[in-house]
Amino acid sequence: MSKWGGATLKYELDAPNNTPQYLESLASVTYSPLDVSASISSGSFRTDGMIIVPCSMKTLAGIRMGYDSDLIVRAASVTLKERRRLVLVARETPLSSIHLENMLEVTKASAVVFPPVMAFYTRPNSIQDMVDQSVMRMIDLLDLKLVGGEDEDGVRWAGFDWATKGKPKP
Repeated sequence: MSKWGGATLKYELDAPNNTPQYLESLASVTYSPLDVSASISSGSFRTDGMIIVPCSMKTLAGIRMGYDSDLIVRAASVTLKERRRLVLVARETPLSSIHLENMLEVTKASAVVFPPVMAFYTRPNSIQDMVDQSVMRMIDLLDLKLVGGEDEDGVRWAGFDWATKGKPKP
C-alpha cells in the first residue's frame, strides 16, 4: 500500500477498519511499497492478476511509461509483461487529455481501466450496495470466485422487469 493509499483509507472509511494495519491484517503476505526486490516483483511469482484500488494518475503514468519507481508500479509492470490481468481502478475526475492518453496506452498493453461508476440501474438500497457491485465486477475481471459462492457474491444484472416499470429483475 502506498503512503497516499493509506491516507485515502483513513479518510474514506470509519474506524477501526480505516488503518493500513487493519487492511494488512487481512492479507496473508505484505510487502513494503519501496521493496522493488520483493518476490512479487518477479515474473516467476505466480498471481491471478492485480487490481490497483484506487489507482492514482501518478501510478497510471508510471505503469504507462514503465517507470518502476515503487513496488506497486513494478508489480503492475510484471503483471503486464507476464500477460496477466491488470485492473486499474481510476477515480480521478475530470480527466485531462494526458490522463486519457495514459489510459489508452495501458489499455493497449492489455490493462483494464475500471472507473468505479455506480450502477444505479440495479436500484441499490445503499452506498454499500453500489460499492459491493463495483467490487464484484473487479473480482470478476480476474475470474476469481468469492468464498461465499456464486449466489452470495453480489447483485448481477438480469435485465429490466418491464412488468414492474423497469425495476431490475430479482
